[in-house]
Amino acid sequence: MNRNALYGIIGVLAAAIIIIGYMYYQEQQKSGIQIEMGKNGVSIEAK
Repeated sequence: MNRNALYGIIGVLAAAIIIIGYMYYQEQQKSGIQIEMGKNGVSIEAK
């Protein structure tokens, strides 16, 4: 296998890891507690 093919495979794997990590992060943001600080004070919401 030549170097260009190896670089391509490594690039595809890196992109897949980044996409999966981003999707996991988005899923974690959906649950839990949201705390916001604004001009009207502190607001706490359960998601």
